[in-house]
Amino acid sequence: MVPHLITALTGPINELEQRVIDAMPAIERWFRLEWMEHTPPFYSSVDIRNAGFKLAPVDTNLFPAGWNNLTQEMLPLAVQATMAAIEKICPEARNLLVIPENHTTRNTFYLANVAQLQRIFQMAGLNVRIGSVDPEVKEPQVVRLPHGETITLEPVVRSKRRLGLKGFDPCTILLNNDLAAGAPGILEDLHEQYLLPPVHAGWSVRRRSRHFRSYEEVAKRFGKLLGIDPWLITPISAAADRVDLSSDAAVEPIAAQVDAVLSKVRRKYKEYGIHEKPFAVLKNDHGFAGSAILTVRDAREVEDIVRRSRERLKAERRPLVHDLIVQEGVLTYERVNEAVAEPVVYMMDRYVVGGFYRMHADRANDENLNAPGSAFVPLAFEHSTHMPQPGSKPGASAPNRFYMYGVVARVALVAASYELEATNPDAEVYE
Repeated sequence: MVPHLITALTGPINELEQRVIDAMPAIERWFRLEWMEHTPPFYSSVDIRNAGFKLAPVDTNLFPAGWNNLTQEMLPLAVQATMAAIEKICPEARNLLVIPENHTTRNTFYLANVAQLQRIFQMAGLNVRIGSVDPEVKEPQVVRLPHGETITLEPVVRSKRRLGLKGFDPCTILLNNDLAAGAPGILEDLHEQYLLPPVHAGWSVRRRSRHFRSYEEVAKRFGKLLGIDPWLITPISAAADRVDLSSDAAVEPIAAQVDAVLSKVRRKYKEYGIHEKPFAVLKNDHGFAGSAILTVRDAREVEDIVRRSRERLKAERRPLVHDLIVQEGVLTYERVNEAVAEPVVYMMDRYVVGGFYRMHADRANDENLNAPGSAFVPLAFEHSTHMPQPGSKPGASAPNRFYMYGVVARVALVAASYELEATNPDAEVYE
């Protein structure tokens, strides 16, 4: 079940696809050189939007869930990539502790993702158990999952300098918890244990605006390699920091950034002869799960958006001061069974290991699809993302299209490595 584009497969995307396929040796060498100098995040997923005239990442997740959406055919590659990642970090690894999100004992879909991670790491040769830092988990809990399998959540045990379970001492701890509420003290000052990803990859530290600044710089260099305008793979973005939504004064700084982003997008649309109405999206810069993503087409709409956001946040008793990112809205012309869809690419270390399509039957091509009612098509990548078909007509080869998605996702991965280096509290600073 390969999704299709409802637009004719012509124009910049086909040109981009052709350039990517033609430059494959140079591209792979470029990535190899980047990974000689920089460490990729341990695992990640990247949401991509294909507008037909541009292809760009719109979010990069460093604590990806949804591993249960990868097909059985994708697992061998995920296992091999896991082996390579573990050997690089802790070659003598024997025991791995996975720490999931809190308050998930009833979220069996999320726990199916944890079970898939457990399966991948077990096949990579590790003893794997699931340890919860949720205060409500006081004794082992067996949860039955939708397909009949079970998963056991156990309360973590903290000794003086190590974290584990009763009778289980891991050398490596895998976080599948985005630490949006901050890192619990139980994760601090661990001795001779690897914490993957590091605490500063969590949303209490991480900012979308910082990631996309890094991405913009990386995309400029990558665009130069391909000889393309980096805008074809980059969403224009701007930050609006410390905005107090309880005050009418919040309207002006947000509206100014919306106007600036839309003005830049209009110029690009004019340059490329694109007859679409530009739009922007407002996101929480911290990226907390469940944070609203709002669409705006004109700076004059900001006043009403601020008012509605204020009312909603007050009703939910949530903070009214926010760091926001204003991002160019990227359309998606992908379809699965007539539903709007977008590809999500999964990576383990520096390797693309698979992906799927997120689809939403009730959303338009300019709306956020990561919302209640979304569904997933795990059979989307039925061809390898690593084996393009040189010589195929642009736009006619699914493997070539998927390879291009994997390339753009890896550019975002390079940007994430730069981002983590910049926020690493233990990094050496040279004067």
